[in-house]
Amino acid sequence: MHPRLAADLAGLPELLEATRRHAAALLDGLAEAPVVPDVPAPQPVPLPAEAVGLSGALREFAARWQPGLSASAGPRYLGFVTGGVTPAALAGDWLTATVDQNAMSSLDATGQLLERETVGWLRELFGLSECHQGTLVSGATMSNTVGLATAREWLGERRGVSPAEAGVAALGAVRVLSGSPHSSVAKGLSLLGLGRAALRTVATLPGREAVDPAALEAALREEDGPCIVVANAGTVNTVDFDDLRALAALRDRYGFWLHVDAAFGAFAALSADHAHLVDGLDLADSLCVDLHKWLNVPYDSAVQFTRRQDLQARVFQNAAAYLGPLGADPDLVHLTPENSRRLRALAAWFTLRAYGRDGHREIVERCVTCARVLGAAVENIPGLRLLAPVRLNVVCFTLTDSPTPARLAALADALAPEAFLTPTVYAGQPALRAAFSNWRTTDGDVERLARALERVTGTL
Repeated sequence: MHPRLAADLAGLPELLEATRRHAAALLDGLAEAPVVPDVPAPQPVPLPAEAVGLSGALREFAARWQPGLSASAGPRYLGFVTGGVTPAALAGDWLTATVDQNAMSSLDATGQLLERETVGWLRELFGLSECHQGTLVSGATMSNTVGLATAREWLGERRGVSPAEAGVAALGAVRVLSGSPHSSVAKGLSLLGLGRAALRTVATLPGREAVDPAALEAALREEDGPCIVVANAGTVNTVDFDDLRALAALRDRYGFWLHVDAAFGAFAALSADHAHLVDGLDLADSLCVDLHKWLNVPYDSAVQFTRRQDLQARVFQNAAAYLGPLGADPDLVHLTPENSRRLRALAAWFTLRAYGRDGHREIVERCVTCARVLGAAVENIPGLRLLAPVRLNVVCFTLTDSPTPARLAALADALAPEAFLTPTVYAGQPALRAAFSNWRTTDGDVERLARALERVTGTL
């Protein structure tokens, strides 16, 4: 064994303790750290030949790379609907690396069983019936893609072919209808060979991002055969929700596949005041929920659900002697594009077991309250204008005068030490959005952001 490896193995408990102290100090400083540091990027260096061991690598990371990392785990990183990492999820992720399991096969089954239990808990959390079966994937993009891949196979079933076997050309033309599709939907369609051009945007309700059911029905009448409809349970800009029951009723009449993108909107189910927004979620044929958003587990983690796991397995099955069986209850290796991956369910298991439904409900409700407080503050700051009601956890606003992309970028840059907000365009207007999903965020952070907004807006 290389001397440095041997030394690190012999000193592993002390090295892990040093790493723990370093991580704890970093986390302790999140509340006051610049949310997006303004520091020069390190110059690249060649691959070192000389070994320095774990302690040397930790020192170099702290000196070269850590100063430029954003405080994305902290309470005022409000871009991309980014959650943090609860204490229990952090412990679970550390143990994920420690046990280093590939949880895809029943030949080595404990990790797979833990994931199945975790998915069952998530199904209960979102109010889904046992008709939905789920698997963990890397994020909402992959969750949407797996759902669309299953929908593609369903279209083949309706047309008497299997695109998984014969190729997507055997399927013929495909149409995907949606009111306000997330960008990952088009990306998934490209990846699956259906093409971005298959996506047809349907009119939304006036002043809303929710699809107009009447417009959707008119579009369905124009289709020659079965198609896919992508519904939204929480849009990116304004957290708008399609009427899922109305869409399910249309599905029963016109026979399409209903995929629901509920990347973070599914968490509305945890709040008694907002559960009505996801009424009908269980009626979906497939469903996307991102976990590294509002569940506050580390990147990368999401879950996908479907009522037709048999079709999902037809797409992703993998035949090899060393893999587990396909069978009526397929091993995880047969359900996603990955043949192997880390036990990403463990972080989710830890946070669900540690804090339960009540703990995660409190996180959701606190974030919603924070968003509403910021929305009210925006309405009272001269020079700012709220662009949409605060329906859940996102505040979308712009400048009252000359809201150009450049001026809004300047506003975001000026805020960067205090908070991170992302640019967007809503109803043709350049805007900024603040998304609340971090378990650490409190009303004190909102007050701090509001003061910074008032100060910075006055200088533009």
